[in-house]
Amino acid sequence: MELKTRILKWSAGVPVAMIGIKTAEAMGVHENDRVSIKKIDSAEPKDFLTVINIADKIVKEGEIGISSEIQESFNLKKNQRVEVNIANSPKSLDYIRKKIDKKELSKKEIKEIINDIVNNSLSEPEIAMFVSGMYENKMTFKETINLIESFVESGEKLSFKGKYIADKHCIGGIPGNRTTPIVVSICAAAGLTFPKTSSKAITSAAGTADVIESIAKIEFSTKELHEIIEKTGAFMIWGGSIELVPADSKIIRIEKMLKIDPHAQLLASIISKKLAVGSKYVLIDIPYGKNAKVDFKQGLELKESFEKYGKYFKLHLKAVLTKGSEPIGNGVGPFLELLDIIKVLNPYEKGPEDLKNRSVFLSGQLLELTKKAKKGEGEKIAEEILKSGKAFNKFQEIISAQKGSIKNISLGKFKKDMLAKSTGEINGINNKKINMLARVAGCPTDKASGLYIHHHVGKKVKKGDKILTIYSESKPRLLEAIKYYNKEKPIEISK
Repeated sequence: MELKTRILKWSAGVPVAMIGIKTAEAMGVHENDRVSIKKIDSAEPKDFLTVINIADKIVKEGEIGISSEIQESFNLKKNQRVEVNIANSPKSLDYIRKKIDKKELSKKEIKEIINDIVNNSLSEPEIAMFVSGMYENKMTFKETINLIESFVESGEKLSFKGKYIADKHCIGGIPGNRTTPIVVSICAAAGLTFPKTSSKAITSAAGTADVIESIAKIEFSTKELHEIIEKTGAFMIWGGSIELVPADSKIIRIEKMLKIDPHAQLLASIISKKLAVGSKYVLIDIPYGKNAKVDFKQGLELKESFEKYGKYFKLHLKAVLTKGSEPIGNGVGPFLELLDIIKVLNPYEKGPEDLKNRSVFLSGQLLELTKKAKKGEGEKIAEEILKSGKAFNKFQEIISAQKGSIKNISLGKFKKDMLAKSTGEINGINNKKINMLARVAGCPTDKASGLYIHHHVGKKVKKGDKILTIYSESKPRLLEAIKYYNKEKPIEISK
């Protein structure tokens, strides 16, 4: 059926199209059916596939309302004539069901699933089925290789000049563990080229992209990224902003909703992004421990997996295990974590020792991996760069190149100090509950919200001492966070 486009003045986060009831009846379309949209009188033969919604009061008869995501990706104008037809269910749905039935998928089948995710041929519930299938039934080595290759082939690839193209990634899950901006600054100051793409938070209070976004732009064109690298030797951007691994961004969105992170998807997501930006030297940080994503045994297995896939794809890849049984640093949440980062980088300030030591260790590992430092001397060189102020200068240089500034950092206007109810020793801080508490307070969307952890495990406290401060941008969220803290007791104090 021929319809005219109506541009909806809002963004849905995903491509969304709407038609009225009479139009739907004339087409024989039902809510959540899949349709194809094709331009009329255009040389572009490509169809755009999307799920349809029916909303009679928003669009008129003979119109199709489209979200900004469809308008931008398909280059549509207001009142443009388009042909809209019911689309057949993609073959990839059969392959997703096959995975749910615990059967191994071929390279062709995985590639078709990934292409259909990129082309918007699969709805969010259908992608969720695929994510659940990977989570419940696992993926073989061969399937994961094919998943990585399909991810890389589905998007653009970047290429940068230089011998030492380095990257670092943490599997996440530990509140406040914001080592990446510090490591990038130290290593770029040492002469490494560091094109860092990061994810936004899935289940944690903030990801590196959320933190950098609080003070700088994290979305750039390919041309702009090359200019930033030429100027500073590094960037720190949101991976979902460029079409490097487009399927991964959509899958991560579903993982956020489901609050699951399949092993194969974790591996494929990280490895494919490193391949897509042309990294040659890669360090993987695997925090382990109670309430971390993995325990020590699982961490070793993951280390082995990363290094096996790294070898297959001819990367100089090293995975290291770090302790992750409690939060790192003091701040949890975009602005609060940023304050920790700045205090560590600035030689005239004193930042959290645990965050500083971990960042120096990881930087040293990368400097040794790239042969910028002799074996056993990486941490010493990293420490010198940090103390000299070169890393802090480099950080500010990168932020400036990304149209940002470290000025004007403010914390949530509503706050509450949580006090020790008895004298004793802190014997446990639950990572998952701390992450959830910060999210209840408004993280990562509200950049000024979050937590300040005053004491770590092993610290003796007196009754009435500040244990944790909750910051929020809204009074209702603060009250909910206080309620959650009192109920879940994320910090244990032994008497």
